[in-house]
Amino acid sequence: MSVVRRVCSMFPQVVGFSKRNISFKTLDPPSPLAHGIHVFYCPDAVGIVAKLSDCIASRGGNILTADVFVPENKQVFYSRSDFVFDPAKWPRAQMEEDFLKLSQTFNAMRSVVRVPALDPKYKIAVLASKQDHCLVDLLHGWQDGRLPVDITCVISNHHRASNTHVIRFLERHGIPYHCLSTTKEEKREGEILELAQNTDFLVLARYMQILSRNFLRSYGNDIINIHHGLLPSFKGSHPSKQAFEAGVKLIGATSHFVTEELDEGPIIEQMVERVSHKDNLQSFVQKSENLEKQCLRSAIRSYCELRVLPYEEKKTVVF
Repeated sequence: MSVVRRVCSMFPQVVGFSKRNISFKTLDPPSPLAHGIHVFYCPDAVGIVAKLSDCIASRGGNILTADVFVPENKQVFYSRSDFVFDPAKWPRAQMEEDFLKLSQTFNAMRSVVRVPALDPKYKIAVLASKQDHCLVDLLHGWQDGRLPVDITCVISNHHRASNTHVIRFLERHGIPYHCLSTTKEEKREGEILELAQNTDFLVLARYMQILSRNFLRSYGNDIINIHHGLLPSFKGSHPSKQAFEAGVKLIGATSHFVTEELDEGPIIEQMVERVSHKDNLQSFVQKSENLEKQCLRSAIRSYCELRVLPYEEKKTVVF
């Protein structure tokens, strides 16, 4: 008998392996992970970070980034956590319940969790006057997906003809446009409130009207405003022309929450840019408008990403 035959007779199972019917169990692909955000604002105490981490880790989640701010001698705690999790193992409703228990444990003033892929986008209404630059930028940001919002309508106190870029854009995308002409005696705030029903917040995209105390209290939600950074030195009409003629070297823009004190609400975002003797009035105004667009867009994105929290009476924490 040859060596080959002798070896084969010793290992009949190995030789016959290829003739057997072998079945393999197909493994299910892993569930895709979702991204979550949680912000927390509560009285300072020992063990908050540990409890936050355990809340996420105990459900199989993993923290990607965590920002914490504990102001000196204020006895308050702020945090913002980015994490990933398996929605099959940690259902959205259970997540809400878990963070609610945590907020009750620490008597939180604010505890918000958001899952952008699962939660509805923020609904906003945009108020604008004659100037288009901020409004157009918001519309294009919404169209490109750079702003995680749904625009329910645009409200203006300025008439726009049907052949203008703004009106054509709104009609093409099915966004209602409401022209509510105002006077000093009639601000038409009741109609604005009705149009703004079911919105999460409002955006004033260079809306040149002052909203009354009654309007702010009746609406109840946040309102984000934008204005140039030439205040308080250059007020009234044509502030850019005034600043240009005064020879300023630094211009800016400020985005803030609207409060009952005019242009004094908590600041969300500010941007600045240098100007020089080489600028003419046209380039000066263009730089100022570009800052306003960028600043407002950044403020809205920060707000939607839960990066903005109230701090003291007139400040914000922006992670």
